[in-house]
Amino acid sequence: MAVQYRISGEGAEAIAASVEEGIADGALAPGAALPPIRGLAQQLGVNPNTVAAAYRLLRDRGAVESSGRRGTRVRDRPATTPRSLRGLAVPPNVRDLSTGNPNPALLPVIAAVPGPVVLYGDPPIAPALAEHAASELAADGVPADHLAVTSGALDGIERVLSAQLRPGDRVAVEDPGWPNLLDLLGALGLTPEPVGVDDDGPLPADLARALRRGVRAVVVTSRAQNPTGAAVSAERANVLRGLLDESEVLLIEDDHGAAIAGVPLHPLAGVTRRWAFVRSAAKAYGPDLRLAVLAGDQRTVERVQGRQRLGPGWVSHLLQNVAVELWDDAAAARRVADAEAAYRAARVGLCTALADRGVVAHGRSGLNVWIPVSDEAVAMTALFAAGWAAAPGARFRIRGTPGLRVTIAELAPADVGPLADAIAAAVRGPGRGSV
Repeated sequence: MAVQYRISGEGAEAIAASVEEGIADGALAPGAALPPIRGLAQQLGVNPNTVAAAYRLLRDRGAVESSGRRGTRVRDRPATTPRSLRGLAVPPNVRDLSTGNPNPALLPVIAAVPGPVVLYGDPPIAPALAEHAASELAADGVPADHLAVTSGALDGIERVLSAQLRPGDRVAVEDPGWPNLLDLLGALGLTPEPVGVDDDGPLPADLARALRRGVRAVVVTSRAQNPTGAAVSAERANVLRGLLDESEVLLIEDDHGAAIAGVPLHPLAGVTRRWAFVRSAAKAYGPDLRLAVLAGDQRTVERVQGRQRLGPGWVSHLLQNVAVELWDDAAAARRVADAEAAYRAARVGLCTALADRGVVAHGRSGLNVWIPVSDEAVAMTALFAAGWAAAPGARFRIRGTPGLRVTIAELAPADVGPLADAIAAAVRGPGRGSV
């Protein structure tokens, strides 16, 4: 169906800006078809090459995508309106389990930590943080000869992708997977190549297929995978290493849930010539602690640090000193351990309760449980009616099957039974018996 929004402009930049305005205002919804190049050129009185250039700008900015006979359409997750920010309209009487956030009550208390004055030209990594991070990563089997510090996991992933890839390159990503990563790929002009996931991590057959299709990079969530809770097992890690061994592909590992994942790490780091391993502090110590440690091969880390110097320069040593203080504080360590135990109890409790009711659920690690459903809209509506809200699987999927993501971070033991009953009823749908 032709779009109703009237695109304007005489130059490529003006036409692209007009489309972006329509997307931002909601006049051009996700999936909306843009006019054919020649048709829009005739309407605007410009050369078709000008419209083609505008559409290229929009593709590079992650706002639209072109797919053969379907023409050019607004991306399902346009970079101007990220899917992860389009929150649910949750009524006041409904318990919201859609956020993916840790439980604020289980986070350590962060206090300001004084440190030496840091000036332009000083090393970007605080010595205490570099020493601590290198020790912890090496103990987990991650080579830590070259380190950088970034403003969170996604910032680190973006810097690595930008340093090594070009618009149009294909990137293997988990499906279902992290919406922010899918948004980022679109914004960078990169094309996602979906790789299925089970409880043990990426499916080897899917990864092998992606490698044959010429992906330039692979992004793997080591554990606490969002949304399924998958964690790369020792056996799966061996198989994946065999597929990636000596490959020219760029490997990025995301260990965002390290301290609260509830399962051991089985890293792939170092199996490829180009690689990066990113460990964030956000889930265990609070999202506002915008800090992640990035290890990688020398050239990748140097490129990340070089580009960082031309932008923010470095991640504040005030934050770095706070992170070191938390990592070394016995009370904070106990609080994180308590949080890990609470998350594990809620996750296992909900999965067990759902299994008792004949419902398949996945939640091997982390903060979330993934429940496959036949119809997301029907299941969401039924959960709303029962007083619960979950995140719709469409936020996370490329080609994968429908599902719901339930964040268990603030579930109390008394919540598990009623929530499992509501989910079981929602999965069955109206008029159906036991599953």
